[in-house]
Amino acid sequence: MRQLNFPCILHFSMRILILGGGAVGASVARRLIREKNEIVIVEGSEEQCAQLEDTLDAKIVQGNAASIRTLQSAGLSDADMLIAVTNSDETNLLSCLIAQAHSDVKIKVARLRTHEVDLWRSVCGGQLLNIDLVIHPDRETAERIQRVVGLPGISDIQEFAEGKVTLVGMNIAAGSWLVGKSMEELKQSGPPSNTLMAMIFRGNQVIIPRGDDHLRAGDHVYIVALADQVSDTFRFMGVEEAERVKRVFIVGGKQIGIEVALQLEERGIQVKLFERELSRCKKISELVKDTVVVHADGTDQTTLVEENIEGIDAYLALTGDDEGNIISSLLSKRLGARKAIALVNRLDFLPMAQLLGINSIFSSRLVIVDRILQFVRKGHILSVTTFRQEEAEAIELVADAGPKFIGKKLKDLHLPRGAIVGSISRPSGEVIVPRGDSVIEAGDRVLLFCLERLVPELESAFIVGSGRETA
Repeated sequence: MRQLNFPCILHFSMRILILGGGAVGASVARRLIREKNEIVIVEGSEEQCAQLEDTLDAKIVQGNAASIRTLQSAGLSDADMLIAVTNSDETNLLSCLIAQAHSDVKIKVARLRTHEVDLWRSVCGGQLLNIDLVIHPDRETAERIQRVVGLPGISDIQEFAEGKVTLVGMNIAAGSWLVGKSMEELKQSGPPSNTLMAMIFRGNQVIIPRGDDHLRAGDHVYIVALADQVSDTFRFMGVEEAERVKRVFIVGGKQIGIEVALQLEERGIQVKLFERELSRCKKISELVKDTVVVHADGTDQTTLVEENIEGIDAYLALTGDDEGNIISSLLSKRLGARKAIALVNRLDFLPMAQLLGINSIFSSRLVIVDRILQFVRKGHILSVTTFRQEEAEAIELVADAGPKFIGKKLKDLHLPRGAIVGSISRPSGEVIVPRGDSVIEAGDRVLLFCLERLVPELESAFIVGSGRETA
């Protein structure tokens, strides 16, 4: 075991031990470091440790995350939180068991990929492990995919305020009537009453729009609407809704492909799942019910034509190859698929994939980051949603009495450029998409959209205290 040198840093709000320095662990660490938490990462690979040391202001410990001595050397006894996101379910569970037995760590988070996650949740919540949050990224990503399978023009749909508020993402096509319209012109065009354009992604730029901002072809936009006005919002934006999803192709027989297939089966949708590895096909066949498992390359044009891809409702590229997923999604559109969905975990690929015209892009990595950030942040943070290259966030929080933004009209708050209030949910049950005269009161559930760098400032403006207490 090799421990790398790290300068002493004082006055951090939490001491967090992250097990696993891969893409997920590094991404989580990067965000938590920005928010002034003290981070220690345990990683087995010497090469990965060297890379982490070069890129992160964190303490890096090389060693086995399932070793008591390694965890003690990494400061387990002083940690406030343990986040186990190695590539091994067994290691993640064993490290939480070690933490339970040999430390007073207040919060434990573990990533599990097993299809038996439902059985493990009951075990993890018991006194033996006492894991506060079990994240199954494939299942959660699959649930997000489900929402948009039948909506060719929609990239993703997020729900807030216990399902009462919906966030809809979509691309602005070159022929859309929206091209060239300003926010003020859209407002005058008769949109549903409780809607709001919250964010515009344009190339590498993120825009929290104001009245004089105009839409351009190729923009990727997010619109807030009350749940009962989503269909009206689709019609206003010129988006077609599929009457019924009948046929879906899935490429990739890893856990996420299986999760999506199982969920589609429950909806009575015909699914073909393509997997190159014969032994994997046999295993998948034992797990699914009605899905047709095809031992073939689902990215091959001849194969797709033979399997009648033309006219299918959706083509889902869910392999572990980001580039392959992007290319095959484009191919599927050319061959007649109504919608293409790609799994892309390299965040720097996301803007390019959108510009190429892929309908929906999902990242399991961002799903994990969102759930963990929700746990780390103050207790009144209800949800965190990260967009694209972690440039922007949607934060759902409960406003405290006292902070400077409480009890004033929104038009008088002078929110920083790059931030907007998307919705307000009252304790009485009333939900509004606010306008300038709206007022946020203590106890309101507030949905904010902002650039990532503004998160700490906005949290302190709505929640009492500067420390990052956990729920």
